[in-house]
Amino acid sequence: MKKFEERLSRLEEINTAIKGGGDLDESLKLFEEGVKLAKSLEKDLIKVERRIEILVNEPVKEEGEEPNLELFPELND
Repeated sequence: MKKFEERLSRLEEINTAIKGGGDLDESLKLFEEGVKLAKSLEKDLIKVERRIEILVNEPVKEEGEEPNLELFPELND
């Protein structure tokens, strides 16, 4: 799969070509390609947005703080 930037650039080319007018059949083919590109770009943006949300909402761990992995630590007493 092409890089995000390459697909975005192609989508911009398609947009310019469709706006320029021309053959209806060719414009329809370009439109179909553009829709597919737009959907794939949107999926990528959603993935990036989720990753950013996870990073932003990740709690800050204090230095030297060990994670408590036990579900019921009171049972170990």
